Order: sequence, then structure tokens, then C-alpha cells
Amino acid sequence: MARYEGGCHCGRVAYEVDVDLGRTVTCNCSYCQRRGSVLAFAPAQSFALLKGEDALSEYRFHTRQIQHLFCETCGIESFARAAMPDGTPTVAINVRCLDGV
Repeated sequence: MARYEGGCHCGRVAYEVDVDLGRTVTCNCSYCQRRGSVLAFAPAQSFALLKGEDALSEYRFHTRQIQHLFCETCGIESFARAAMPDGTPTVAINVRCLDGV
């Protein structure tokens, strides 16, 4: 597990997260497939939104369990919030939005 910084394209949304990039998923759902996301999952307590809460817009579909959050300025979804099947709050990190990765 390592600490990374990431965010959206325009810089309005920024965060830091402790996450293991050795375990990534290329999701093939209808939404992620179109976005080309590569995801890594981190416990919610390992994620800190540094700026941009006021810049986030939300999209939910199908079961409406995942809070897809994207920057209202540039449209980039750099992370999403949800819960694991056991109820543990988690954050799905779009690895393509991490600085230096």
C-alpha cells in the first residue's frame, strides 16, 4: 500500500489516498467500459478529499448503490463512493487519475 495524490483534469477536485495498485480492476459495466476506468479500491478512511467537494456532481444508475462523482467543470470522475458487500464504506479510485501513475 502506498500514498498517492490524484484528482480531476482541471484541478478543482484533489485528494490523497493510501491504496494498493497491485490489485486493480478494469470494470466492464456499461458505464466504466465507456469511460475506460481502471479501478483500485480503498477503505473510506484511507481517502481524504483535499478540495472540490463543492465541485462534485453525482451520477447513480442501475441499483443506485455507487455514488459516481465527477467534476462539474471538466467532467472527470476520479473516484466514486460505495460500500463493499459487507457494508464497509469504500472508495473506488480511477487509477488513471492518480498523479505519476
